[in-house]
Amino acid sequence: MSDKDNKGSMTVAEAGRKGGETVRNERGREFYETIGRKGGATVKAERGRSFYEEIGRKGGETVKAERGAKFYEEIGKKGGDRVKATRGPNFYEEIGRKGGQKVKKLIEEGKRAARAAMAASEGAAAPQPEGTTTPPAAPSGETAGPGQNE
Repeated sequence: MSDKDNKGSMTVAEAGRKGGETVRNERGREFYETIGRKGGATVKAERGRSFYEEIGRKGGETVKAERGAKFYEEIGKKGGDRVKATRGPNFYEEIGRKGGQKVKKLIEEGKRAARAAMAASEGAAAPQPEGTTTPPAAPSGETAGPGQNE
């Protein structure tokens, strides 16, 4: 084919770009947001959340290899400065307080669950009639002290 035969033709990439711009102009940005969400939900249903975790990790490793770890420091600082400018410096105090309260609550729940598990395992190991208590046994290898039965 000569150049005259290809005159006016476009590449696949150019055609796709032109078609995408036409759709954007006709339907708007919201259309792409909607179909993107639908597509993401379909992929999540087919492949699971771990798929997104894996491709995110791979992408992060690629960016780190290309741009270095310093890049993440820079964009993190830029993002933090942007949030501070948008929401004010008190925003970080507020979310820090909320995060601390959440951690405190989780620790308390963990302690309660651990106590309940201990109580359940102790109760299952030596069932006793209600209202009675048995003094703790001396650890194995130790003898009973004065006043204690052997």
